[in-house]
Amino acid sequence: MTTFHPTFRAIGAAVLALGLLTACGGGGEAAKAPPANPIAAGQVPSYYPSAYSQTVEAAKKEGGTLTIYSNTDQENWAPIFRDFQKKYPWVTKIAANNLDSDEVFQRLLSEQATGNSPADLAVSNAAQAWADFAARPGTLLEYASPEKGKLPDFAELLPNVYAMSMDPLSIAYNTSLLPEKPTGLKSLAAILAKDPAQYKNKITTRDVSGAFGFTVSHAFTEARPDSWTSLQSILPLARPETSSGTQLEKITSGEYVAGFFVSAAPAYPVVAKSGGLLAISFLDDGTVALPRGIGIAAKAPHPATAKLFVDFVLSQEGQRAVAEGGLTSYRDGVPAGDGLHTYQELVKSVGEANVIVAKYAKVPDAQVKSFTAKWNGPLGR
Repeated sequence: MTTFHPTFRAIGAAVLALGLLTACGGGGEAAKAPPANPIAAGQVPSYYPSAYSQTVEAAKKEGGTLTIYSNTDQENWAPIFRDFQKKYPWVTKIAANNLDSDEVFQRLLSEQATGNSPADLAVSNAAQAWADFAARPGTLLEYASPEKGKLPDFAELLPNVYAMSMDPLSIAYNTSLLPEKPTGLKSLAAILAKDPAQYKNKITTRDVSGAFGFTVSHAFTEARPDSWTSLQSILPLARPETSSGTQLEKITSGEYVAGFFVSAAPAYPVVAKSGGLLAISFLDDGTVALPRGIGIAAKAPHPATAKLFVDFVLSQEGQRAVAEGGLTSYRDGVPAGDGLHTYQELVKSVGEANVIVAKYAKVPDAQVKSFTAKWNGPLGR
C-alpha cells in the first residue's frame, strides 16, 4: 500500500476543491466530485517507442518502491498516486515527504554528497533552487520523456526538469472583513487606500528571502514594472509569511484581511471548507503561474520506476489526476470543472496577456540582493 509520510505543514483535510470559476467568484460551497479517471492499466500510449517495454520490465524488477522529495501536500498527491498504482499495480509503496521548497534540494545535495540518498524524484516549485540544483553536475538523471512532444513548449523547464503543474498565485481574502472583492494588485491598493490605518499589519505577502516568495514576486514585478506604484502603498501595511498555509490560516481567522501572491493549490480546499468566509481571486493585472518542477535524481535507487512516474504525470491520464489533486494541469484536453483546475481555464478567466509564467532561470545574486532590499524597504525590514 502507499505510504504517506507526515507533512511538515498541514492546510486541512483532503477534500475536493472548488472549480476555478467558483473560486474566482469567491463561492464557498464544495464542488461536485469529478467523474472517475479512466486508467489504461499496464498500457502505454501508442506514440511511445517500442523500447519503452524495456523500461516497464526494468521497473517491475525494482521492488515496487518509489521515494519522492517534494514540497507538495499529501492531498495533492493522493489522486496521482492512486491512479499511478492503477496503471502499474506492482508499485506498492510510494513514500512522499512534504519539505519546504528549498529544503528539497538542501537535503538531496547533502545526501548525494555522501552517496547515500533514497530519493528517486525531486518535486518543487522553487524555481531559483531548481536552476541552481540542475546546473550542478551529477544531480539529475538525463531523461527525455516520450510525452514531451505532446506538451506546450514551456513544459520542459530546464534540461531534464518538466512541469508537473502550472499553479496560479492569487489574492486570498476574508469576505467578512474586506468590504470589496479585490480583482488585482491595483484594485487591492485602491481598497486599502480608503483607510490605510485600518489595514496596518492586516495584509500578508510571501517572504522574498525564500525561493518561492522571491520567484513569484520578482516574476510579477519584472513583467509589470509599473506595479511598484501599487506595492509602495500596499507593502507598508503588510507582513511577510513563509508559507501559503500560514497565510490562509491567518486570513481565515481574521488576523489578516487579505494576502497577495498566495498559491491557489493549497487555497482551493480551504476555500471549499470555509463556508464562504475565505475567497480567492486571480489578478486581472497579472497572475503569476508557477510551474511545479519534477526531475529524476542522478543516482535514483529506482530509476525505471521514476521514469514511469514522470511520464505518467505528464500524460493525459496523469494530468487529469494532477487536476483532481487540486494542482493546475496544463495539458490540452483535461476537462475543467467539478473540482478540476486547468491552465486553460486560468487563461480564459484573466486573459492570456495577463498570465505571467515564472521562468526557471537563475537570477544573479546582485539582482536578488537589490530586489530583496527594494521589496523589504517598505515592509520596514
